[in-house]
Amino acid sequence: MNNKEKQILEERLENAFQNGVALFLEGTPALPSEIAGKCVGEDTVYMADYVLDDKGILRELRYDRVSCWK
Repeated sequence: MNNKEKQILEERLENAFQNGVALFLEGTPALPSEIAGKCVGEDTVYMADYVLDDKGILRELRYDRVSCWK
């Protein structure tokens, strides 16, 4: 992931966060910049786990098994 991709990911996560979506990295609450910063060090693209409530509204984005810890 390059810097442009990192910026795009961070902006998307920030938008979700501002709209009340909880963000988690390895099971711990995290900020958009933390998640983007960890994922940018990887050679792979991460797919978040989307957690919906009983009405189908997105409530959580979870990033697990991120191996690079800068």
